[in-house]
Amino acid sequence: MSVENMWEIEDGFYSRGVNVICGVDEAGRGPLAGPVCAAAVILPKHLQLPGLTDSKKLSDKKRRELFPLIREQALAWGVGFASEAEIDEINILQATFLAMKRAMAQLSLSPELALIDGNRETDFGLPVHTVVKGDSLSANIAAASILAKVSRDDYMLDMARQYPQYGFEIHKGYGTRAHYDALREFGPCPIHRRTFLRKFYGEQ
Repeated sequence: MSVENMWEIEDGFYSRGVNVICGVDEAGRGPLAGPVCAAAVILPKHLQLPGLTDSKKLSDKKRRELFPLIREQALAWGVGFASEAEIDEINILQATFLAMKRAMAQLSLSPELALIDGNRETDFGLPVHTVVKGDSLSANIAAASILAKVSRDDYMLDMARQYPQYGFEIHKGYGTRAHYDALREFGPCPIHRRTFLRKFYGEQ
């Protein structure tokens, strides 16, 4: 999808008189370790950022090129985390919503509508429209996906220096073979999600 077409969803709401739209997306629902991160972004209408799309489709280099551009050119943005302890306590879906609410609470501009990636929603205190694969279809959601992904990656790089035996700098906490091998050798560290490891340790 071209950058121009990334505004079709927003344009549908602009035509109905909704002017301030934020995109919201998360990164890190699946990993065995670390927090889930969410970002909320309000871009100027029809801002063109070449290469803007779903963060998963971009190289780390391209994401990091877009990261400062989004923050500089957005009307407002916020990033929020929910910790591994919160994930274990309230489950990953509710922790994702919590991270999203924290990101939205940081916005310096009040949105009239939130576009949320995916098909699940909760009460965010404002009108919400969910968009399946929204990070490939909406400029605001795509921008949020990049802020969330890079912010979480940077956190996991910090954790890699604190817990070097797990290889977090490579897999960012996802369940790769090397990560499972490290868990077998060293056991979990403080940032591992205990609820995500129950099956693994039950099979040992």
